[in-house]
Amino acid sequence: MEQLNSTVVTSNISSSPGLPPPVSWDSSKLVPAVVLSLCFLLGVPGNVSVIIRRPNWQHLSRLTQILMLNLAMSDILSLLPLPLWIYSFIYSWIFGLVACKLVTYLEYCSLYCSLLTVTVLSVQRYLQVVHLQVVSLQRCLHQVGKWLLVVLWLVAMALSTHALVVRQITTDQHRTLCQSQYSSRPQQMAVLLSESLVGCVSCCILAFSYICLHRNVKQTAFFNNPQTTRLLTSIIVAFFVLWMPNFIINLLCVAAISLKNEDLFNFCLESWNIVLTLPFLNSCLNPLLYAFASRNMCSQQTDEEG
Repeated sequence: MEQLNSTVVTSNISSSPGLPPPVSWDSSKLVPAVVLSLCFLLGVPGNVSVIIRRPNWQHLSRLTQILMLNLAMSDILSLLPLPLWIYSFIYSWIFGLVACKLVTYLEYCSLYCSLLTVTVLSVQRYLQVVHLQVVSLQRCLHQVGKWLLVVLWLVAMALSTHALVVRQITTDQHRTLCQSQYSSRPQQMAVLLSESLVGCVSCCILAFSYICLHRNVKQTAFFNNPQTTRLLTSIIVAFFVLWMPNFIINLLCVAAISLKNEDLFNFCLESWNIVLTLPFLNSCLNPLLYAFASRNMCSQQTDEEG
């Protein structure tokens, strides 16, 4: 997430007047452009469909509905700027410094909010299912609602402020790039560590919630179904697979800077163009995972009540 479009290499291929030279189509540039295009084409309609249709949400708690709507909204906001990044992969950044900072800030805010919302959903689902009998807890969960969304977005905005500071317009031969420029190595390490810390904490909370939920699954009639167990497993597996590589690369980069290991640092630079696309894939999968998971949970709840 940190190095979005920061390692694009200039091509020597000539281009028509008025257009910046296109990048050479090696796999490190072709794969991100194709994946980001698919994310935009599939993810935006998918999340819009979730917001409009709200499939079988009538039996879900108000807080769960609010969180799932917020997840879809944050995913849409993270996917909308993708055409700008795709263009910058193929040509260069032509939209100016203000757009560079604001678009990056919006991207960070929406991705962080999506990450935090998934984390809160896992905790809320655990509390609602495993501690269903605690009436006071249920009442408290219903009351937090919109205030929780405000807190989530404020936290996401605070975590994203570094984008307004480090994002700059740079020139690489014939190309203009919107990328992070650090005043010192400690500043770069601080940014990378803060990203990794937030991600690792979220992953630990998510893992703890679903592990505890899985341990209680056989004791709870509401989840006594192998299909639901597979759906819950797919949610956590998708989250880990699509988010953890980014945090791991960030930590490897911190290690490379600390140890002054040029080979490891170059490996991180080459890997960022690939791993940066993975959180956007998660934004595409979220509508499918959460919409169908909630549909099955609701159908099971209806069967149990019947």
